[in-house]
Amino acid sequence: MTEASPLALYAVIGNPIAHSRSPQIHTLFSQQTGKPLRYERLLAPVDGFAGAVEAFVAEGGLGLNVTVPFKLDAYALASGRLSNRARLAGAVNTLSWRDGAWHGCNTDGVGLVSDLQRLGVRLADASVLLVGAGGAARGVLQPLAEAGCSRIHIVNRTAAKAIELAAAWRDGGVSPQTQVTAGGLTDAATPGGWSLVINATASGLQDAAPDLPAGLYAAGAVAYDMMYGAQPTAFMKQAEADGAALTADGLGMLVGQAAESFFIWHGVRPDPAPVLAALREALVAGT
Repeated sequence: MTEASPLALYAVIGNPIAHSRSPQIHTLFSQQTGKPLRYERLLAPVDGFAGAVEAFVAEGGLGLNVTVPFKLDAYALASGRLSNRARLAGAVNTLSWRDGAWHGCNTDGVGLVSDLQRLGVRLADASVLLVGAGGAARGVLQPLAEAGCSRIHIVNRTAAKAIELAAAWRDGGVSPQTQVTAGGLTDAATPGGWSLVINATASGLQDAAPDLPAGLYAAGAVAYDMMYGAQPTAFMKQAEADGAALTADGLGMLVGQAAESFFIWHGVRPDPAPVLAALREALVAGT
């Protein structure tokens, strides 16, 4: 009698990590595609990322989703073996163990664009206000540009940080057809309004909205919050009051970026729709 082969081991690593829905997402993807796996949460000390990853490899780990605060650590770990998306994002959220080394990619922007497309948002020639200048914003610039957005204006509470991000992105010369500008939160308005406003800040963690001026939304405009919850976020409420025609949270982005990670690891692209529906139901039910 032979022993069953151990299941391929994957995990999401972060600190904190108990709230992560990634195990549920990847288990549903596994069931949907027939790709058996074991997927865990991995809590790493804030100063102990490298050691935790080394122990994970020793246990047979093959892939990691990387969340706060380790995306820059993951970028450094996979230095020299980075996808183009990861290099442009300056951060890694997906690590793959291949040929005795970690390879890094960033799937956040792909997840955002795929969810915006699911919602029917027209990105070709769109004018986009991107609120926030941290890693979340950096990770979505190139995918938004590749989707055809004509202008992306980055605003941040600290204007210098937004200006620095815009300048660095422009210097990369990767999508000259997209105009990228920057300023402070008070510089957020534009004549006629924006067709898409994306909140890439963590303000929702304090159940608050960014301190944005009124009059941001063009007719038919969309507001998208990268944060998500059982109820509409403070940013979504702010956007609706300011005239946004459609508001959405980031649960679909979460599932979309996970689907891209799953594809990188297993070579099979799962269908995010039923997984998103299951997660939304669980979120509303408080489970």
